[in-house]
Amino acid sequence: MPGTRKLSRTTSHRNAMLKNLVTSLILNGRIETTLAKAKEVKPLADSLIDLAIKEKDNFEMKEKTISRVKVDKKGNKVREEKTSKNGNKYEVLVREVVKEEVKVDKPSKLAARKKMFKMLNKISDFDGNTVDLTEKLFNEIAPKYEAKGGYTRIVKLVARKGDGADMAIIELI
Repeated sequence: MPGTRKLSRTTSHRNAMLKNLVTSLILNGRIETTLAKAKEVKPLADSLIDLAIKEKDNFEMKEKTISRVKVDKKGNKVREEKTSKNGNKYEVLVREVVKEEVKVDKPSKLAARKKMFKMLNKISDFDGNTVDLTEKLFNEIAPKYEAKGGYTRIVKLVARKGDGADMAIIELI
């Protein structure tokens, strides 16, 4: 494949490694890696950010009717005691019907989101909560950039001490 570095890895290993590097870059904003890997990650990250910029405002607000459990002031679920036909008593959660304004993605934004899911890994933070990197791309990173292209920067560092590999930092500008 002309134009891409093989990085001394099989295709599946190389793709997994690049996916991990792009995920880390989007999550943390900067990573330190070898120069060759940084040069491979740059176009992938730039294309994701470009896609997020293009599709960030491509949604519509719709009113949806949602049935959910009623909650009291303390945040506890409200329960109600009922009696069955047989005379048995049991508790039932009280439900309420609410209308809410919800963002609904248009088809092109949905396709962009699916493409991002292919290029990014699922990640959890230290508390075990799942971090939605697509939302981070659409809501945090895309609004920062209005220019066309050049969203990442590669800064060369000194060669690694052990094997002499050229090191670099790749970061979001």
